Amino acid sequence: MTSAKKIEDEIKATKPNKSVLDSVNFPCDLKGLSTPDLIDLAEDVRRHMIACVSKTGGHLGAGLGVVELSVALHTVFNAPKDKIIWDVGHQSYPHKILTGRKNTLHTIRQGGGLSGFTKRSESEYDPFGAAHSSTSISAGLGMAAARDLSKLLGNSADEDNHVIAVIGDGAMSAGMAYEAMNNAGAHTIDGKKSRLIVILNDNEMSIAPPVGAMSRHLTRIVSSKPYIHAREIGKKVTDVLPSPIRHAVKRAEEGARMAMGNGSLFEELGFYYIGPVDGHNLEHLLPILENTRDSEHNGPFLIHVKTQKGKGYLPAENANDKMHGVKKFDVITGEQVKGKTNAPSYTSVYADTLIKHAEKDTKIVGITAAMPSGTGIDAFAQKFPDRAFDVGIAEQHAVTFAAGMATEGYKPFVTIYSTFLQRAYDQVVHDVAIQNLPVRFAIDRAGLVGADGQTHAGAFDIAYLGCLPNFVIMAPSDEAELSHAVATATAYNDGPIAFRYPRGEGTGIEIPNEPQILPIGVGRIIQKGRKIALLNLGTRLEEVKAAASILKDKLNVEVTIADARFAKPIDEEMIEKLAQSHNALITIEEGSLGGFGSYVLEFLSEKGLLDSKCLKVRTMTLPDCFQEHNTPHIQYDEAQLNAQHIAAKASSLI
Repeated sequence: MTSAKKIEDEIKATKPNKSVLDSVNFPCDLKGLSTPDLIDLAEDVRRHMIACVSKTGGHLGAGLGVVELSVALHTVFNAPKDKIIWDVGHQSYPHKILTGRKNTLHTIRQGGGLSGFTKRSESEYDPFGAAHSSTSISAGLGMAAARDLSKLLGNSADEDNHVIAVIGDGAMSAGMAYEAMNNAGAHTIDGKKSRLIVILNDNEMSIAPPVGAMSRHLTRIVSSKPYIHAREIGKKVTDVLPSPIRHAVKRAEEGARMAMGNGSLFEELGFYYIGPVDGHNLEHLLPILENTRDSEHNGPFLIHVKTQKGKGYLPAENANDKMHGVKKFDVITGEQVKGKTNAPSYTSVYADTLIKHAEKDTKIVGITAAMPSGTGIDAFAQKFPDRAFDVGIAEQHAVTFAAGMATEGYKPFVTIYSTFLQRAYDQVVHDVAIQNLPVRFAIDRAGLVGADGQTHAGAFDIAYLGCLPNFVIMAPSDEAELSHAVATATAYNDGPIAFRYPRGEGTGIEIPNEPQILPIGVGRIIQKGRKIALLNLGTRLEEVKAAASILKDKLNVEVTIADARFAKPIDEEMIEKLAQSHNALITIEEGSLGGFGSYVLEFLSEKGLLDSKCLKVRTMTLPDCFQEHNTPHIQYDEAQLNAQHIAAKASSLI
């Protein structure tokens, strides 16, 4: 029995005998349901999601917080004609359940199964793929502009569809969201603003829904078509509402708009602001969404919805992170399955080593972009609360903020996932590299990342940093080497320096109490051999050693193993000696084309070492494609970077 089939059977065994969800496969099935049925459906969706994620792991808390909102959106709007865009996408599990994927949710983040995020190729109900934050408003405005332009030019049959972007309050910390809103409020086609509905999903950890039934009722009135029309043409509230409640309505609207700076920020950006709305009450959500849908208002709306992350599942509600990202867990207790290895994670080794250096050096500061627990900066912050900076989902700001601190003699460690550092590339170039500022970049999640898939793979950092003047790039091969990299970065003040390390546990090697400061650009020989040299960069070293054992056993060939340690500058002296004393040289790295292997080839070419027919050189990199999610081992198998592939490559050169 396959693991996916086994998971499906286990979920069915714990499922209620009959539920509203049984009769709902697509959004069209919601249209005839009563509000009580929709409330029951929301609970069914929540239970189904918990059951599936408990077996597979994945993102839990964010999805639990938007169950009612997902039901309401698919009840009121007509997807896929209407475009519903989920920012980031980790909260899209309820959306997947309601759009034809409930019976395959048990495959989520598994090899060959559903993506953990929205993905255009997976479903027509996913109009825009996402896994990085703060893109939804820009994409939504692009779709709305295309709709309106097609209407003007007579090119579209779907000229009256709605576009809805759901964005979290965390994602609103990114500048891109405000760039999009600024454009949306001013953008016109044929003299008219484009209709766009932005739903701000405000799921702060401490949440106080709007107070009192009257407040909620009056917010519903404020969102109504007559009231919006009256406000647009400058009439007073008394033209629309009965006298006894006109003052109450005014106070309610003003109170609602107080929630986000009187609503004035959004109003000044050109949005019609509605809220706050209780995001878990379908009796309130449905009419407000219907009023917004049916309004003749030209221009963008912003509906401020208050939700609770982890809603409806007590272990999630009580967890500090609301069980945002989870491993497999026990549904009753919420206890997550622990890993089988006792080796520490690379992230924890980095954090512990940084803390040790920071105890001696008060100039060290840690910076992250909304990922304190994922990067280990939370541990650093517990020890040094005034020297840890979480700047929100604002990688561009994080890098330039660090550059500013570096100008004042501090030692900033910018700790960001490889895939997220891509968002700040101009700042890395313009604000750090050109000025040659000693900013330290701790690049987590380098290489392939398993279930998070192609959107989170750290494939490109060697290539996109290696082409920049002034940069030093390290790639430690194990936990001990990572501790040396932290020590080296701490001591290095001649310009920017980066070190990359993967997700997950290390090898279990002993970590030195006193890490070494490595000489810049100097590698090491792990094993001396003949004929073939395997030149490793990064944590494929254990696979390289295993490949060497295969070659020894099968071909009786003792190969040389070298650990480059540095992708830039490369150890030219070591590489030249390897090239001169071996018949073949193979580079192995956990990065894309255009990285370490390319740097080695360029050096060998410039030195004339490729002119002789005596030397064969091959590079082994990640494939030139975006790899689908799976376990890391299978992903590296597909990339042909495991021991048997390295051994096969070497055998072909003998």
